[in-house]
Amino acid sequence: MTQLKTRTVQPRIQWQLEQQGLPPLLARIYAGRGIQTRSELDYDLKHLLPPSLMTNAAQAAILLADAIEAQARILIVADYDCDGATACAVGIRALRAMSGNQSNDPGAVIDYLVPNRFTYGYGLTPEIVDLAATRAPDLIVTVDNGIASIEGVARANELGIATLITDHHLPTDELPAADCIVNPNQPGCDFPSKSIAGVGVMFYVMLALRAELRARGWFAESGGRREPNLAALLDLVALGTVADVVRLDRNNRILVNQGLRRMRGGKLTPGLRAIFRAAGRDPSKATSLDLGFIVGPRLNAAGRLADMSLGIESLITDDEARALNIAQELDALNRERKEIESGMQDQASIHLESIETSNGPGIALFDPEWHQGVVGILASRIKDKQHRPVFVFARGETGKNGTELKGSGRSIPGLHLRDALDLVSKRAPGLLLRFGGHAMAAGATIMEADFARFRELFAQIAGELLSQPDLTRTLETDGPLESAHFSLATARLLENEVWGQGFPAPLFEDEFVVESQRILKEKHLKLRLRKGEQRLDAIQFNFTEAPGSTINAAYRLAVNEYQGVQTPQLMIEYIETVRK
Repeated sequence: MTQLKTRTVQPRIQWQLEQQGLPPLLARIYAGRGIQTRSELDYDLKHLLPPSLMTNAAQAAILLADAIEAQARILIVADYDCDGATACAVGIRALRAMSGNQSNDPGAVIDYLVPNRFTYGYGLTPEIVDLAATRAPDLIVTVDNGIASIEGVARANELGIATLITDHHLPTDELPAADCIVNPNQPGCDFPSKSIAGVGVMFYVMLALRAELRARGWFAESGGRREPNLAALLDLVALGTVADVVRLDRNNRILVNQGLRRMRGGKLTPGLRAIFRAAGRDPSKATSLDLGFIVGPRLNAAGRLADMSLGIESLITDDEARALNIAQELDALNRERKEIESGMQDQASIHLESIETSNGPGIALFDPEWHQGVVGILASRIKDKQHRPVFVFARGETGKNGTELKGSGRSIPGLHLRDALDLVSKRAPGLLLRFGGHAMAAGATIMEADFARFRELFAQIAGELLSQPDLTRTLETDGPLESAHFSLATARLLENEVWGQGFPAPLFEDEFVVESQRILKEKHLKLRLRKGEQRLDAIQFNFTEAPGSTINAAYRLAVNEYQGVQTPQLMIEYIETVRK
């Protein structure tokens, strides 16, 4: 069941924003998102929270600066999603720029390792440390992982390899015995932006490192080393932040806004420019939606189906031709991912028919034919459709004790997914081989023989944690859109703002007469709607049933481009037939 709810807007706040120069429509939208003064929408870099507020950022800078001065071997161990790839690229680019590689000063050796998710799993495991050790690193730096890598860090310590953990995931009760940990969610860290992405954490560490090297006189002109402009990395920071679906508090909105500005100004890394080109998109018109739904999935496809090294290489190369070749490979992988996902969705529909919902609202699905790399997307699709917390599993490695299942989960408001897994682990010790994640997304590994037990316990715990109102999907809308705003100008105005998780793009609600409807590609609903005297084109992707002659719709206003012609179009998220 879905219910529409109009956001509460305080007239005084809306009026105040209008008086401060915001257009009335934007004033209404922003007032509904808790913005009280226009200054909160000032996304200048000077308003970024300082690195000094992030616990251990200064210590990490000292550790890295010492390694650079000693011309040490620094190895970045990255996660295999878009956040991990961009965080790795930020680290590689910044460290190489600051290490001062010159003919008479070769500088530190900066390299990376991204584990194959199907072979090594997630995080800095002992096996990955052993693999890393073949490259003889003096320092291992994790990006977007490592906070739960107790055994992996212990193995690095045994081998005499120093470790720097940079991460943003929630820690367990025990922290790894690393030389330094930078994570705003670790105990004792007062950094206000707890929702910063892994790439944001790495960017902050690089800011701190530059300040440390500057204080040491590293960039003195006599040495011939140039101080890098780290703002040049903000396109990568923006991409990783949006793609990881972290909450866009003000600090994250500043990072995303600045990255989008660079993209629109043509100041992209070659890899991002190539991915935009391969996707048929114009970076000069880049939006948050492009990052989340066009660029991010293409990078993620490498980690899901192949090796994220391909994605990282696209982000660290300065060779335009090589970047374009990789971008075309990523585009092909993304098409393959879509085909796999489509088949898995069909199979999931069959599984869902046999689920007994009276056991609890938590859903756990497994099929022996499913692909490990796509279970997270499938879980997200089912969660959106069913409005239930979902875990989807696929087969992993088979050992002497049986076959492992690798699962990815997505949740709904009201259920903290990692906390739910923690409860599972406490009630059934040994059931979860590994787990971790956030409130809304998490991962877990179990034995195939234990799937039924997990499914039952997850459903039970979800039933305990979720109330009946939680199980009703609520779409918050910004109310109706005035007729004058059904225009390209308004669509472009809205697209140019920063939207994302926790700061959602405008969603409007209106009643329309359906003048015509047809099906595109057997799954999308194309509509011609009328509101008063206005006629509007609309589309609903992956629709479930045809609407009646009069509908109430929740929709976003977007720009549709076809054969070079741009027109406004309604992107419908929910339809209900109006009974008269």
